[in-house]
Parts: sequence; structure tokens; C-alpha cells
Amino acid sequence: MEKSMAPRSDINVFLFVPNLIGYARVVLMFVAFFYMLDKDMYQITMACYMLSQLLDAFDGHAARALNQCSRLGAMLDMLTDRCSTLGLVMALGMLYPKCFFFCQCYAVIDVASHWLHLTAANIAGTSHKQIDLSENPFLYYYYQNRIVLFSMCAGNEIFFAVAYLQAFTVGPTVAGLGLLNLLWYISAPIMVLKTVISLIQLIAAAKNVVAVDIDEHSRSRQ
Repeated sequence: MEKSMAPRSDINVFLFVPNLIGYARVVLMFVAFFYMLDKDMYQITMACYMLSQLLDAFDGHAARALNQCSRLGAMLDMLTDRCSTLGLVMALGMLYPKCFFFCQCYAVIDVASHWLHLTAANIAGTSHKQIDLSENPFLYYYYQNRIVLFSMCAGNEIFFAVAYLQAFTVGPTVAGLGLLNLLWYISAPIMVLKTVISLIQLIAAAKNVVAVDIDEHSRSRQ
């Protein structure tokens, strides 16, 4: 019985395919960070950054297809998403000094909401995408509909990526209309909506944590 309960020593979670994809995302992220303020390397910067973001769409599929889901992979995915966006927003704060306060506020909301949401999910013993959201239709629809989730995340990243590119180039024009400007105006409402969702997520996660606190205090008094 003891032998059957022992963990398999031949399983190396660090070398799971989705985690290897995650490591590649981290490397690309740091390459992008290194060149981010170099006006002669903005194209390389954006190529590395966007490739890192695109790979995010593959690690989850690989995990499910290969039966290699892991807590390490989930944490790595979340941290890479948050850190990459945070690094880009920090750079934008330097490239657009007048928008520095906005960049600070966005970074705080983004990191705090996702951290607290993930913490609440871990306390509940579930994935951050599977925590009970039935009482919050906004978050429920956001996390349960993959098309909505992908569109919101993609639109948010496009907004900041375009803002970065506009600091160095006007970009191509179509019929006299700047393509980067068009993408910025399209993605701006998505960024605002996602920020609102992050605030809702922050409040909902706080309520979930408080619910656990109340339950634990109630049990301790019995």
C-alpha cells in the first residue's frame, strides 16, 4: 500500500511541455524589457513581446492535450502575464510622462486584482478560472466564455502595444488613416472595460476571502 501511494519519481513537472513554453515566454519577455527604451530596437522589442503573448494561447492547449496540467504551470502563466504587462506599462510611463499616474494606477489594479483573485481561488482549492462566480455575472461570463476572455485580453494587449509603437513611429496609413491610431481607438474601450472587470474581480475576491474568514471564525467559536 505504501509503495503504491509513493509519488512517481519519473515525473519531472519542470520539463512538462506547457512549462517549457512558459520558460520561453519568460526569456522573450526579458529580451523585450532589455530593449524596450531603445528607439533603434523597438521593432525587436515588440516582436519579442507579442510572441511571448501569443505563446500564452498554446501552453494551456498543450497542457490539456498532453495531460500535463500543473500548479507550477498555472502560476507561471499568471506571473508571466502580469509581469510582462507590468513591464510594458512601466516603460509607457517613462515614454509618456504625462500618463505616468495612469500607468501607476493601472499597474496596481491589474496586479492586485489578479493576485487576490488567485489567492482566493487557492484558499477555495480551485483554479482561478473555476472559483465560484455564480453571484457575479460579469466575472462568470468573462471567465467561462473563452471567446470573450481571449478578446478582452488580446484587445488590452493591443492597446498597450500600439501605445508603445506610437512612441517611435506613426506606422502605416490606409486611405490617409493611420493604422496604429485606428487600432488604438478600437482597443481603448476594451482596455477600459477590462480595467473595470479587474476592479470587480478585486472586490469579488475580497468578498470570497472574507467569506472564508467568517466561516473559520464561526467554526472556532463552536
